[in-house]
Amino acid sequence: MRSELVYLAGLKIENRFLLSATVIRAVRMLHINSSRTEDTVNRVFAEVAQGRYIDVKLPKIAPPPVIEALVVPLA
Repeated sequence: MRSELVYLAGLKIENRFLLSATVIRAVRMLHINSSRTEDTVNRVFAEVAQGRYIDVKLPKIAPPPVIEALVVPLA
């Protein structure tokens, strides 16, 4: 059952890392301690598959710092 929910949610958010980060963030916000975590995760995957929580975007990637050339004196 959950694999189908993950597949359907993956159609909305194609980047797997972004999908998992979005789902875990929503689970943390929506989870109630007296309920099962699995039920909350399933509910969030179903909501993502329906089109909620999909306004997320990948952050801009900063260019790596410039590495100076290593100068090794020859003996």
